[in-house]
Amino acid sequence: MSSKLCLLTVHAHPDDEASKGAPTIARYHAEGVRCVLVCCTGGEEGDILNPAMDGPDKADRLAEIRAAELAEAAEAIGYDEVVMLGYRDSGMEESEANNHPDCFAMADLDEAVGRLVKIIRREKPQVVITYPEDQGGYRHPDHLKVHDITVPAFEQAGNADYRPELGDPWAPTKLYYVMWSRQRVEERHKAFMKLGLESPYGDWWFDQESKDDLITTKIPVEGFIDARINGLLAHKTQIDPDSTFWFGLPPEVERSLYPYDDYILARGPKPDKQPERDLFAGIDTDQKLTQHLLSSRT
Repeated sequence: MSSKLCLLTVHAHPDDEASKGAPTIARYHAEGVRCVLVCCTGGEEGDILNPAMDGPDKADRLAEIRAAELAEAAEAIGYDEVVMLGYRDSGMEESEANNHPDCFAMADLDEAVGRLVKIIRREKPQVVITYPEDQGGYRHPDHLKVHDITVPAFEQAGNADYRPELGDPWAPTKLYYVMWSRQRVEERHKAFMKLGLESPYGDWWFDQESKDDLITTKIPVEGFIDARINGLLAHKTQIDPDSTFWFGLPPEVERSLYPYDDYILARGPKPDKQPERDLFAGIDTDQKLTQHLLSSRT
């Protein structure tokens, strides 16, 4: 086994790492776990959503700007390393960018899986986090492709017969899907209403079928919520600091409202009881560090 615990996440674009599971990364980083981010695209097709950052000079250099934003966000969150998978942003579903020859959506599946396998074998994570197949009606091609490559890469990384030129085999123990629970949305919606504020959660959020019954793992992240806030604010072109959705609640309410990140365990040893409180639960290593970390979370 690895001499150190490692957690690897796979995201589609710069800013996804901030909106999905950032407090979890901050917590594990604080506990000494090596945290690695794989970002599959450069975000070239992103819209500039912050009016203060708009302008033709920004649009022409968006990939460069977003790379710098990603580096700032990763540091704020607690990632030890950012690895770019090397594909172009595919744009929204049915946009012209879907057909760009360098875009992620057009990438050969085995080639993309191989790129990720090489990273997994090098970094040797025990835990991998990605997106579920069912993404609640969000059909961005890059988000769908993230799922499509991460599951086979997780399964093939430990297969010695699969492309041995990519490195020595390494089999991660657990694969998780990150999600926003209905409970989180409901609690945020109620908080807006209680404070007399306009809620950003319209009917669309509540018309969808709840998937909360699929949640296996709730990671306590009290004290680490600012990692999400600061990570989002680092993406100055993509995130409007006046956004009601992200920043409409007072910070003190935001920090205490829903102090969990939610996950679905997709591969790996099933927990004795649900929900799990630790992504590394059930993982055996020969390092005393592991026992120290696990005992500190019980």
